Amino acid sequence: MSMNEIKIRDRIETKLRASFAPDHLVVTDDSHQHAGHSGARPGGQTHFSIEIISAAFQGKSRVDIHRAINALLADEFADGVHALAISAKAP
Repeated sequence: MSMNEIKIRDRIETKLRASFAPDHLVVTDDSHQHAGHSGARPGGQTHFSIEIISAAFQGKSRVDIHRAINALLADEFADGVHALAISAKAP
């Protein structure tokens, strides 16, 4: 199964777990709440929320954490993710 055949939510979760070894992680597909809005498309998988707690974020600024997550998920943005709400912190 190629990466494009795997649900984007699962791809996001797999990458975050592998890169940040989080103590807590919830990835939610919020696409249904954005139907008809900018960036929405049939079938969803465009708008996501991430709640993550990881020791990897210790000593990093909020901006640095968000940049790291966005860089990690560059392929998902290229595949149609339009919006990502991030709640990230160190334990």
